[in-house]
Formats: sequence, structure tokens, C-alpha cells
Amino acid sequence: MTPTGTAASARRRLGDLEVSAIGFGAMTITQVAGFEPERGVRAVHAALDAGITLFDTADSYGPTDEYGVNERALAQALRSWPGSLDDVVVTTKGGHTRIGDNWWIDGSREHLRRACMGSIQRLGLDPLPLYQHHRPDPARPYEESMSALRELVDEGYVQRVGVSNANPAQILVAREVLGHRLVSVQNQHSPGFRSSEIEVELCGELGLAFLSWSPFGGMRAAKDLGEQAPAFARVAAGRGISVQQVALAWQLQRFPHVIPVPGASRPESVRDSVKAIALQLDAEELAVLTASSTPT
Repeated sequence: MTPTGTAASARRRLGDLEVSAIGFGAMTITQVAGFEPERGVRAVHAALDAGITLFDTADSYGPTDEYGVNERALAQALRSWPGSLDDVVVTTKGGHTRIGDNWWIDGSREHLRRACMGSIQRLGLDPLPLYQHHRPDPARPYEESMSALRELVDEGYVQRVGVSNANPAQILVAREVLGHRLVSVQNQHSPGFRSSEIEVELCGELGLAFLSWSPFGGMRAAKDLGEQAPAFARVAAGRGISVQQVALAWQLQRFPHVIPVPGASRPESVRDSVKAIALQLDAEELAVLTASSTPT
């Protein structure tokens, strides 16, 4: 069995790869308070059953300050699925450090190399299909971090590179240093957070995929999305569907290179999100939703 559900029928470009139009943000299978490991496994399996082929994690995702908790949980969940993982792309990130709830940034060559090797070991993937720089380090030139990632590709540890939380100038630096090795940018984007649309548009111009994290506005905001985005709630109510589906479909229809990566810790959430791929908003709905979303 290979991923053949709804998500498998709609594909988007990620460099030289094709992946499902919606990804799976694995952070929430361990990061949320009171997480249940078995429920996380069921959520991952539900994603695979639905045809999702892109799974996103990071070495610093907790809940503890032990590196790789989330990577290990995702790897175990994927391997316990009875089907083939040949089409599955796992992407992870390096560059964040943490102790408990305190987060720091280390974009040094030494740290990124060490982080990459740790992720390879925990995920059991050598080379890593897509390795992302988690966040720019204000203490050092961005070129230094990008050069470190280029070395990891050139030495065969990483196949493709992505950057996260990068502004337009940094994206252009990454493109200059990495060339074709750079395939994606992962920044926040949602109905209530649109200041990143300048990066979305730049990615379209450069032929890069844009992976939108927190497409509902965050773990807490996802529960109150209807209140924060009333136009989305009205469209959802009129169609008898969830406001989360409308939020995802809005991104998918506006930008052909955007791949939303919603987090999910429950199978029900995954199945609901995947329905957005088949949802076709009409021109009037799309215009109203876009006009109602005030840039942050």
C-alpha cells in the first residue's frame, strides 16, 4: 500500500520532487501539553492513508530539551505504517537550540553540521531529503549559515535545502549561495498573518515552494479561527464545512506554489484538512476572503 488518498491526487513541486498539496506538521504530535504518543501515531497513519507525502519536523521540537524527541516520534510512526514509504518526503530543520522553554539560535557551521548528523541518525535517512535552516542567526552573517548548508549538500549528507523564517533579502542571499540546491522557504502564513506574502510572491518568481507554517494562526488560534476570521467562518457555515478547510483552500487556490503544513495531533484533524484539496472556492468567495484578511 502506498499513499493513494485525496492528497495523493493533488501534487505540488518541491524542487525536483512532487509532493502532496498539503503537508503534515509533526510538531504537535509531541509539543502540545498532555500529548499522547499513540494518538500521534494514529494521526501520522491517517495522513499517510489520506495520501499526504510531506512530513515536517525539527530537531528542537520538544516537549523536553532533549534533541530529536519529535524526529524520533515521527520516524517511529512512519515505520509502523504497513504501507510503502517510497513516495514520502521527510523534512527537518536545524539551527535552533533550546533548554526547556528557552530557545536560542545557532547558525554556525559547526552547529549546523552537528545538528544535521544528529537528524540523519534519528530519522534513519542518509542523505536527508530536505534540510531546512530553522531561523536566521542575528549573531553571524547569513552567508555563513548558507555556506554551511551548501557544504552539507556537496558532501552528500543533504539532497535539498530550505530556509525558514527568512525575509526577502535573506532568501536572495540563500539563492545566491545555494543556487539550485535551494528549493523552498518555510514562513508563517494564515488568514490573520499576511505580512509574509512578499516572501510568498518572491518564491513564485524564483520557482521555490513556499511551505506555510501555522496556516490557521497557531495552535491556540486554530480553535478560534472562526472568531478571528469571520468571513472565513461565514463561508464555512454556508457550505457546512470547517473554517480550517476554507483557510487551507484559500491558500491553495491563491498560490500554486504554496504547500500549507498544518499541525495535527488527532486523526480527525488530518482528515478534515485533506478535504480542503478538493474544495473549490468560487471567484466571489475567494475575493471576499482575500479582502477580509488584513495583513499583520
